[in-house]
Amino acid sequence: MVFNTLTFAAFFLFVVLLHSLPLGWKVRKVNLLLASYVFYAAWNPPFILLLWISTVVDWYAAQGLVHAERPGARRAWMLLSVVANLGMLLYFKYGTFLLHNFTVVMAAFGVHYQPPPFDIVLPVGISFYTFATMSYTLDVYLRRSLPARNFLDYALFVTFFPHLVAGPIMRPTELVPQFETPRRASMQQLCFGLGLMTIGLFNKVVLADTFLSGAAERVYDAAGAPGFLDGWIGTLAFSGQIFCDFAGYSTTAIGAALCLGFAMPDNFRFPYAAIGFSDFWRRWHITLSSWLRDYLYIPLGGNRHGPLRMNLALMGTMLLGGLWHGANWTFVAWGGLHGIYLVAERRIRALFAGYQPGPLALFGLGLLTYLLVNLTWVFFRAKDFSVGWQVLRGMLGLNGSAKPILPTVFIASVAVIMPLLVAVHWYMRDRTLESALARVPPAVIALVWGLMAFLIVISQGAGNAFIYFQF
Repeated sequence: MVFNTLTFAAFFLFVVLLHSLPLGWKVRKVNLLLASYVFYAAWNPPFILLLWISTVVDWYAAQGLVHAERPGARRAWMLLSVVANLGMLLYFKYGTFLLHNFTVVMAAFGVHYQPPPFDIVLPVGISFYTFATMSYTLDVYLRRSLPARNFLDYALFVTFFPHLVAGPIMRPTELVPQFETPRRASMQQLCFGLGLMTIGLFNKVVLADTFLSGAAERVYDAAGAPGFLDGWIGTLAFSGQIFCDFAGYSTTAIGAALCLGFAMPDNFRFPYAAIGFSDFWRRWHITLSSWLRDYLYIPLGGNRHGPLRMNLALMGTMLLGGLWHGANWTFVAWGGLHGIYLVAERRIRALFAGYQPGPLALFGLGLLTYLLVNLTWVFFRAKDFSVGWQVLRGMLGLNGSAKPILPTVFIASVAVIMPLLVAVHWYMRDRTLESALARVPPAVIALVWGLMAFLIVISQGAGNAFIYFQF
């Protein structure tokens, strides 16, 4: 079930009404759990089994960790959780990728291996809920938190439908305690939650799908090579599309949870106003960034063992973070480029440790950051390296004989929307949505809210799936 469909609108209205009834708290939690299973089953009912396996394995692994006395036993329970979760992830998401690369390696050694057909359907959201459940057992293993008090609260944490299929990647300590006491949204929470859902759907339906996706698709799916203008317009369009699509999902998810009385953390903080790449990753997909930092970068050594070890840990984290996004070497290249940026940034910061840039220099560094981030989006969007290099050559003006690809209306749409989007990010860089709205008259808020809702309705088409569902 997709947020931007009438089916979800009817489903969500029913869930909110059911949750507001004067029923016992345990009954209402069971209702939310069953609703979450229905939400997920709308894609492929058999894959609920994977949710059950992940839920049950990690619940009992955490219980075993609490009661185990010997270090070896605790390590065994932790490995059970990691192997079960990563095993499902490797099979369903990376099985075909690994088999294909194994075939290529064998061919390089003169062994022509023809594997049997290996058609695997990727379960929606498996990357997100496996990371969420692993954080539960890893936190218990590292003694950062205690396990949930009852199975219902933990099962609801895993399956809670707002964050289930595309995040934010929740930690048990953020959500499980909220299930321990009765919650129902106040009128203020309900209004703000519905406002967030409207903003999120406006980003997805109006900006990402209606105005930006066409230019990106025409450039990256074209048979011919793009020229300089087409290459940049297509890439800028995708940079806006991927943000509006994913941030739109996260904002809608946070708003949906708030309508039920639950709080979820921000996942985006206006990343296209980032000054440097460390700042970018503090603003882009925040819950994944913090997950990779806590469960990969720090265990690999972090910054505790000198510059060389730190750089290796950073590159390893970003390469694996790129692979998490998809079973394709282009995603590894995308992560690798960000790793190189981060390593270079730390080196430059060390060389200019005493330098304090002024406002104009900071703005210039921010635009440079955005420019370099757009270069990485080329490999994130391209289906293979040949397409990526083709687009990159166009952006560098090296496809001299390229014919125009984009119609004028697409170029104009991107040329208007993307500067406005980046300007909004800069204006909101050090602000919160709550503080910004507090300065706006209620009549203006109502007018803009109504306009966004109207544009969502008239733009609504087939209910295109969110881009991150494939990850």
